[in-house]
Amino acid sequence: MIRVKIRKIFFATLMIAIAVFAIYPYDTGIFAAESGVNPVAASQSSDVRESGGFFSLARCIEIALARNPEIAAAQWDIAAANSRLDAARAAFWPQVSTEGGYQRYVDSQRLIAARYNGEVGVFDNDLLRGDLVVRWPLFTGWRITSEADAAGKLSEAEKKKFIRTRDELIYSVTSVYFSILGQQKIVAALEFSKGALEESRKRVAQLYDVQKVAKVDLLRTEVRLTDLKQNFIKEENTLAVQKRILFSLMGLDVVPEKAVFDEKLEPTEAPIDLARLIETALKNCPDYQAAKDRTEAQALRVKAAKAGYWPTVSLVGAYGVRNAPSSEDMGKNTKSTEDIGSIGGVVTVPLFDAGLINAKVREETANLAASRERLKKLELQIRQETETAALGVQSNAARIKATEKAIEQAKESFRIESLKYDLARGSITDVLDAQSAQLQAETAYYRALIDYHTSMARLRLATGGNI
Repeated sequence: MIRVKIRKIFFATLMIAIAVFAIYPYDTGIFAAESGVNPVAASQSSDVRESGGFFSLARCIEIALARNPEIAAAQWDIAAANSRLDAARAAFWPQVSTEGGYQRYVDSQRLIAARYNGEVGVFDNDLLRGDLVVRWPLFTGWRITSEADAAGKLSEAEKKKFIRTRDELIYSVTSVYFSILGQQKIVAALEFSKGALEESRKRVAQLYDVQKVAKVDLLRTEVRLTDLKQNFIKEENTLAVQKRILFSLMGLDVVPEKAVFDEKLEPTEAPIDLARLIETALKNCPDYQAAKDRTEAQALRVKAAKAGYWPTVSLVGAYGVRNAPSSEDMGKNTKSTEDIGSIGGVVTVPLFDAGLINAKVREETANLAASRERLKKLELQIRQETETAALGVQSNAARIKATEKAIEQAKESFRIESLKYDLARGSITDVLDAQSAQLQAETAYYRALIDYHTSMARLRLATGGNI
């Protein structure tokens, strides 16, 4: 009767465990990863125009978010963190396994233990066994709970890290895009200046032919024109490199020959409230929130390490068969194969581990202290980056206004010097210097615009996209 009850209890426990595993909600994304299906590649836009066309800033960001390898890698990091979370949570459930074995004894052993006094049995030097074993942790000193909570925090940290990676990519694309727009303006200004200087050279050459100017005026004009052509080639190469960088960020291998970039380059007035921006940055910056999650996860790891001081209680059940393949002694009405089952609780109390638990607790506590210090450092860094970006926006806005006035003054000076030279009242050097000053003022203006939009993008990055 006792044996029948044990069997019923064991099989009831086994059926409950099997039912739990049958309804356990597995993450289908993990199996997609194992099968080699890339969810990022599957979601990429299919209508990217790689052989020309108009590329707005929004379109470039869209393509970059769909194709950039770092974004794909960050999404796989999230999948890995979710898998670690599932692994930590799996420790709550019973573990079912099969075990088998063969043992050879010096002296013959009884196949199964005697169930009552005087019971005859089967004896053999060789014994075979096969068991179905269930182990279920009931109490671990909150170790499993702490480890699962820590894995959950780390999973959230990876998601926020992904947001930061996405924001950094948007910043990079935006910065390079506006650099291309400004560089196009610089190249256009150089091209216009080159054309104007070529016209000046023709005029000087004509005056030289009729001996109204000295040859040195013609030579000076040609030298300036040569320098301008070299500068034009240099700036064109810079523009080509910037386009290559942009399309690399977009995950594209080839730069379209006729790609068109056009966006409003003029600055937009944005009020700067530094105190509010710093508060917003600390509240919304994803890398700061991710660092907080990692610190909280480390605190849970300390708790998990301290759980090693506590005893553990587990439920253990087993059911299997024993076989004597070449029995030497068989009692009357006995069989060479018998089944056996058991269920019960196991308590493990740590008594001596040579300081292993203490060392683990000290290690995790030290890691927690280091994590808190890094969190403080990151807070200071966010404050500094936000303040620097905000000041950059203000200074670059002031530079734009100043260079606008400089362009007006340079254009007027060039007009006056050209008129004086035509009236034989000025030198070609003054004309060339005035033209060079106008080009420098225009170049400074467009570089100020580039720096302004870059600092605005950096400010959005520092504040988590909230200005």
